[in-house]
Amino acid sequence: MKFLLFTFVGVVHLFSLNSGKAIYKNDNSQRTFQEIKEEVARYGDVAKAIINLAVYGKAQNRSYERLALLVDTVGPRPSGSKSLEKAIQIMYQNLQEDGLENVHLEPVKIPHWERGEESAVMLEPRIHKMAILGLGSSIGTPPEGITAEVLVVTSFKELQRRAREARGKIVVYNQPYVNYSKTVQYRVRGAVEAAKVGALASLIRSVASFSVYSPHTGIQEYQDGVPKIPTACITVEDAEMMSRMASRGNRIVIQLKMGAKNYPDADSFNTVAEIIGSKYPEQVVLVSGHLDSWDVGQGAMDDGGGAFISWEALSLIKDLGLRPKRTLRLVLWTAEEQGGIGGFQYYQSHKANISNYSLVMESDEGTFLPSGLQFTGSEKARAIVEEVMTLLQPVNITQVFRAGEGTDINFWIQAGVPGAVYS
Repeated sequence: MKFLLFTFVGVVHLFSLNSGKAIYKNDNSQRTFQEIKEEVARYGDVAKAIINLAVYGKAQNRSYERLALLVDTVGPRPSGSKSLEKAIQIMYQNLQEDGLENVHLEPVKIPHWERGEESAVMLEPRIHKMAILGLGSSIGTPPEGITAEVLVVTSFKELQRRAREARGKIVVYNQPYVNYSKTVQYRVRGAVEAAKVGALASLIRSVASFSVYSPHTGIQEYQDGVPKIPTACITVEDAEMMSRMASRGNRIVIQLKMGAKNYPDADSFNTVAEIIGSKYPEQVVLVSGHLDSWDVGQGAMDDGGGAFISWEALSLIKDLGLRPKRTLRLVLWTAEEQGGIGGFQYYQSHKANISNYSLVMESDEGTFLPSGLQFTGSEKARAIVEEVMTLLQPVNITQVFRAGEGTDINFWIQAGVPGAVYS
């Protein structure tokens, strides 16, 4: 039901929420907040029609079926791959066939990285084949691999304290999971921090609160002036095991082999479709998700689901013959997993018209049962969003939380445009 959030905010977007504008104004005439509340309330019947179509009508399960068809047909969609470009072309055709307006592709240059064959084997204190996943943009090892003693640390501070011990070793991070935003720094910066103290490679405990011996991949970043070393994620179980071994004084030796390669940037596209606004067509409410995924899964949750429920928001509005006052624009990003490359290039291309962006929204936190909307913007804008969300009372999705942000929309939010994501 998360697509209902985007649908409602898209339809009932009566006033500019841009923090640089007067919120309670329209057509240069002052409007009280009470008048705004009354106008929002008049959308009650529209809200019920959207809910009925989406939850009980012919659109029931439509977004799931559309998503299943794409991921089953195309599979993984890593940045720079032919499968990602095939998915983009399929979505371009799908959006046209859905009857949406101004369907087009916007060119983007994106990274192209492939993991190749990879393995890690503990040689001491016993033989143990480890499950690993190389991290995006990592370099590979020499063909013979890297065989070295291990230094296990639980934090960057411990690594600095034991910097002399790290030289010539493989650094294993066994950082505790706090939350995603804090813990993911070890995946992003782990190789750089290890390289600064002379390590040959780094292995990072997967950034997850739960594990069934499952390593997690993701992007990592090198730093100019710091040697590039191979880096991969290992399972929570193996990180904990090596930490226990190290605490007993065991010498740990690992042979790491990675065939990862970085290729020249590839051509790709952000995919765009609209329902043009009836009264203020130049003003934009943006809904979005990303089409790319990593290579080790279908990308149904990250972020096929987010992309397809964003599309569903426009489909519901179109099917009901509704026409929002402002243009509702769908963008399906490319190369989000590489650090929001598609989102950044879109921002660079469109930021000259930033005053016309009323609200930017993204779904990239999983398609679970929603409870509300995370929102970033002025308090006056928040008050309007809270009123809009009351229309979702029939399905009990009314809460408005703080900290609405997303990789592809943060450029706009940091520039002052209100932003929202599902919660």
